[in-house]
Amino acid sequence: MKRRVSFSLPITVVVLAIIYIYFSTIFVFIDGWFGLMSSPGILNAVVFTAVAFMSLFSYAVAILMDAGRVPSTFMPDIEDSSNQVHEIKRKGGDLRYCQKCSHFKPPRAHHCRVCKRCVLRMVLLLGSLTVDPQKHELNNGDSFRTIYVISGLLLVPLSVALGVLLGWHVYLILQNKTTIEFHEGVRAMWLAEKEGHVYKHPYDVGAYENLTTVLGPSISCWVCPTSGHIGSGLHFRTAYDGMSSASV
Repeated sequence: MKRRVSFSLPITVVVLAIIYIYFSTIFVFIDGWFGLMSSPGILNAVVFTAVAFMSLFSYAVAILMDAGRVPSTFMPDIEDSSNQVHEIKRKGGDLRYCQKCSHFKPPRAHHCRVCKRCVLRMVLLLGSLTVDPQKHELNNGDSFRTIYVISGLLLVPLSVALGVLLGWHVYLILQNKTTIEFHEGVRAMWLAEKEGHVYKHPYDVGAYENLTTVLGPSISCWVCPTSGHIGSGLHFRTAYDGMSSASV
């Protein structure tokens, strides 16, 4: 099913900001520092263009790709011995059921108010790495003064915000957590410590395995990650899978 394309002011602002930063960096900063016809200028322009392309590709995938939905025929199998993780509600001990969609929710799925349906392995924050050009501190003339000011106003908050967002998502990827699972894990850890137990995130299978689970099975996929390797999204590898194989 194709998604209906509609105008979005936040997306338009982000795209315009990316375009402005790209062209000002190439034709003002790099050209002013090295000259576009020089070897350093060409090298910097090519590298920056590649980074900008990867950023736009990832941003476009995040916007245009369907977030996924829970199949209408999905039913949790609580008697499946191979499944060591059965997520339940925080209170009552009942299976996870969405009152708005009127069906059960598989592990790591949550209802999205924007999509108006349950989304598989939903994350709370969908960010993309736009661009991270170097800041230019020298003013070469009055003709480019406006470009320098606008670029500074854009790059300083973007660099801070995207730097924090990048570090946050790197941590989540290494832990194989979504943002929602992180906040739920804080409560689960508190409850486990209260009862004298040690809490471990069930989907944390090791740093490298977590990277391949999220970004793809090969390093070449990490440059422009997609979700083709995830499968149906109804089942995910857990830390208990190795324990089950060892016991068998």
